[in-house]
Amino acid sequence: MLLEEAKFKKAIIGERLSKLHPLSLEYDKLSVLNPYSTRVNGALLALLFFEKLEAGQSDFMSADVEQFLKSLSNDAISLKTEEGVEPNQIFMLMFNESINQSIISDSGANYEDRILSVLTDELEISENAISKTHDQKDASTEYDFFFRLDDGRSYGIGAKRTLRERYKQFIKTAHTGEIDVMIEITIGLDLNRAKAETIRTHGVYIFVANEVYDNRDDLQHLDGVFPIRELTIQTFLNL
Repeated sequence: MLLEEAKFKKAIIGERLSKLHPLSLEYDKLSVLNPYSTRVNGALLALLFFEKLEAGQSDFMSADVEQFLKSLSNDAISLKTEEGVEPNQIFMLMFNESINQSIISDSGANYEDRILSVLTDELEISENAISKTHDQKDASTEYDFFFRLDDGRSYGIGAKRTLRERYKQFIKTAHTGEIDVMIEITIGLDLNRAKAETIRTHGVYIFVANEVYDNRDDLQHLDGVFPIRELTIQTFLNL
């Protein structure tokens, strides 16, 4: 019961997410917030729940559940008054694990999944035509998405929410690999001009969140750097 209540906020955020582009900065912020929101809601609900139990209240549920809660209330009061044990703290150890497992099983909304949904739903590339593979000549480079389009060219996409130093994986591959078009998709918060120029020097195209691109003059004036809204089949064919 408490787990479902804790997930109610998750459902509300889910409604907001459904109205946003899955690769936008706002979507990313909300999707990161979602698990924390569930945990906080769970902790607050458990605290209120045990406050009612310790106060002997059990009239906030159905009749059958009320009988169970009366027994639970007696146990909670006994643990606290006779044993000096906080039942809420014991419960939270188990409840947190349940929340964590629920978040893991329900999530599936990581950055790669969202990119895949854009490729299949918006660009209408068959999911069966997309694979995850390493470069044939440079095994250190992994393409999160590899596919071919009707133009006969091969496309390899690296998906990184934050680049850190991982963007360097394409540098050697650009000189040794046989793939036709290499693309890096990222939120772009840590994409500075120096990194972007390094990536572009080696022929890798960059797609960043619209919000980041629209607020960065330095990125807007770099050839080969695009906002996510331009992640389209036609853009691919023009690369």
